Amino acid sequence: MMAEKLLFELVAPQRLLFSEEVDMVVVPGAAGYFGALPRHSPLISALMPGIIDVYQDGAITERVFVTGGFAEVHETGCRVLADEAFALPELTIDLVQLRLEAAQKALDEATSDAERARAERAMKVVEAIQVIIT
Repeated sequence: MMAEKLLFELVAPQRLLFSEEVDMVVVPGAAGYFGALPRHSPLISALMPGIIDVYQDGAITERVFVTGGFAEVHETGCRVLADEAFALPELTIDLVQLRLEAAQKALDEATSDAERARAERAMKVVEAIQVIIT
């Protein structure tokens, strides 16, 4: 008997990054990380900045950093609509520095609550990347 699989799809703006049958996926939900397996109860969750781990045969086979977005889980699949997605090797000190400078500038120049909230969210993304690369 073949083990049940879950269709995992990762979509970033303009393109499908990943679409494969997997054993399990662990996603950084807004309320904390959660695992999705075949026959999972339906769930929709906002995402926090963090790493998605894809499992095959009891081991992590893919790791992708997402800056945020949404996840939709149902009995046969998990679809993540990411604001941005990066392979871990793409997360560099240079990227952190550029994003930190942009976030700090946006925070300094914010004139509304909405602009301040966007800048603070950008700072949270930078902080999450820093944790990963240090």
